Amino acid sequence: MDAIKVFILTGSESDLPRMSQSKEMLDDLGIPSEIAVASAHRNPERVTSLLAEAEAAGAEIIIAGAGMSAALPGVVASQTDLPVIGVPLDSGMPGGLDALFSIVQMPTGIPVATVAINGAKNAAVLAARILSLKDPVVRDTLKDYRQKLAEGGSK
Repeated sequence: MDAIKVFILTGSESDLPRMSQSKEMLDDLGIPSEIAVASAHRNPERVTSLLAEAEAAGAEIIIAGAGMSAALPGVVASQTDLPVIGVPLDSGMPGGLDALFSIVQMPTGIPVATVAINGAKNAAVLAARILSLKDPVVRDTLKDYRQKLAEGGSK
């Protein structure tokens, strides 16, 4: 894994198109990131291994997307002290609310910041905001991004 600031993880290949929006947004903001697929249920050892690789590569924030059982963000948060941003994904049952409730209701000591259902782009913007606390280049990039939004941009 190359040097990164944000690691994006999703539980299944079918969720990759939606979670790739986080990677695209981070790319647009000039923030190095990487994305991978690993199921908290089917391959928990891979999740653990990928998290260790991401931390070794310099990741400061993890974005984890999940639908259906939505365990991945909580599992990730239980294995790292890095901030975790959860993205509940609409997997058909009932409009993603099951994933939202699963991700937002973490036990004490295992926090997961949670964005809107299918909110992968906002997860990336939140990650950038966290990084901007100590990185003035990211802060300036976010100011430019917000200005473009104010001028009618839709990204």
